[in-house]
Amino acid sequence: MSFIVEDCDFILKNAPCRWEKLAGAKIFITGGTGFFGKWFLNSFCHLNKKLRLDAKMTVLTRAPEKFLRGFPEYAKEAALSFTEGDVRDACFGEKYDFLIHAATPSDGQLDESNPEELYSIIVDGTRNIMKNAEKAGIKRTLYVSSGGVYGVQPSKLSRISETYVPSPHNVYGKGKLKSEEICFGGTVSASSARCFALVGPYQNLGGRRFAINSFIADAMKGGPIYVKDGRPYRSYLYAADLMIWLWTILLEGRDKETYNVGSSEAISIADLACMVAGCFTPEPCIINDTAQNIGSCAPAPRYVPDVTKASRELGLEQLIALPEAVKRAVGWHKATCRDILPA
Repeated sequence: MSFIVEDCDFILKNAPCRWEKLAGAKIFITGGTGFFGKWFLNSFCHLNKKLRLDAKMTVLTRAPEKFLRGFPEYAKEAALSFTEGDVRDACFGEKYDFLIHAATPSDGQLDESNPEELYSIIVDGTRNIMKNAEKAGIKRTLYVSSGGVYGVQPSKLSRISETYVPSPHNVYGKGKLKSEEICFGGTVSASSARCFALVGPYQNLGGRRFAINSFIADAMKGGPIYVKDGRPYRSYLYAADLMIWLWTILLEGRDKETYNVGSSEAISIADLACMVAGCFTPEPCIINDTAQNIGSCAPAPRYVPDVTKASRELGLEQLIALPEAVKRAVGWHKATCRDILPA
């Protein structure tokens, strides 16, 4: 856990927010057992102890016992409590100060197999959670949204900003956009964080949806790293930076405002594969099938945010460069090997 402790120290020291706002606070979090959730739990417990905030966090999850069997370290944290339920019908049951709404299936499976269920989890879940938030006296809400609300980024647009008119092309993006509307339509003060591509500990390396995780998994199995399409441009924000941004948006963000969350430094998928390979000895070979699968004339897709607004209004910036971010993520996965599928 040394990686996580170091990163939590980094979050505590570098976030441009007033941590004292959390003193004695009660926080309710949905989606507290996924990638985002584990980072929220880790950083909260760390800063709560270091700053002696005496804050409490309640975590909504559909299977608390299963989660705690897999991650028993969280059962030892006195500031955490776990409650069982679905976001669509869960009740808070008591008063809270802050809400972090991060619950969303994000592995892409429901988008293809059961889009109606995915939309229901996102939208009906948000509607229920925000109704409860008003009853629970929530003062501030952070909604964890996605850059997917914008839809396909024009290839000639180097970075996409919050002023771009959203046009989501899939159920996931449509659900996120509708949920922003729900969050902003109530009486609770809320900000939305539109998160782009990320890298770091606790990401699941199984499956093929996210290129960087697939590349790390390929390399950890000894290679080769397989690149289906090396043309697209992405940018990646490290998990510790992510937490700095999200906590700051919760505590300092303006009401009914959206903020892009991510890195503005673009890298091609082909170059990303090379960067991942360089973290291993011996370096795995790379099989790049771009020409065979795509051809060479199609414009390169982009998914890169403009983060000027978050920088200007909240003082946020990317602190950990991508090479170091990839190195730290690979180091953590090598040390834990929790999510590696057999070859």
